[in-house]
Amino acid sequence: MAMLGPRGYKWLKIIHLFFAALWVGGAFAVLLLIFTLEAAHGMELYGVNRAMRLVDDYVIIPGAVGLLLTGILYATLTPWGWFRHRWITTKWIVNIYGVMFGTFLLGPWLNSLAPQAFEQGLAALTQPEYLARLHLLRSWGTFQFTTILFALVISVLKPWRKRSALAGTRPARS
Repeated sequence: MAMLGPRGYKWLKIIHLFFAALWVGGAFAVLLLIFTLEAAHGMELYGVNRAMRLVDDYVIIPGAVGLLLTGILYATLTPWGWFRHRWITTKWIVNIYGVMFGTFLLGPWLNSLAPQAFEQGLAALTQPEYLARLHLLRSWGTFQFTTILFALVISVLKPWRKRSALAGTRPARS
C-alpha cells in the first residue's frame, strides 16, 4: 500500500488532532454539566440534559469515530503501523473500548435523562432510576474521560520501546 508523503502526513495529523480535541473536549463538557447539575425548574433540568445529549451526539461521537477512522489511516498509510509500538496498541485498546463503552452503556444512560426530565420535571431528581443513571454517568463517565486523556498523553509522550519482533524504522517525531 502506498504511504502518505510529508504533506499528506501533516494533514492526517491535523485531522486526527481535531477529532481528539472533539472527543476529549466534549467528554469534559458533559462531565462538567453532570457534576454541576442544578435546576430551578423542570424545563431547566430538561435543557441541561438535552445539552448533554447534543454534545454527545454532535461532538463526542464524531470525535471518537473520527479518531478511529484516522487511526486506521495512520496504521495503513504511514510507517507507524498497527501494533509496532506498545503505546499504539494501547491507543487502539482505549479507542475501541471507548467507542464500544460509549455506544452501549454511556450513550443510552445519557439519552434516558432528558425524556425523563421532560416528563417529570424536577421530580426526576427524586426518582431512583434517574439518580442511578446520573451516578453511573458520573463514575463511568469520569473513568472514560480519564482513559481517553491517558491515550492523548501517551500520543504525545510515546512511551515504551517498540516491539522487537515488529522492529522497523521509526517515523521522525514531529
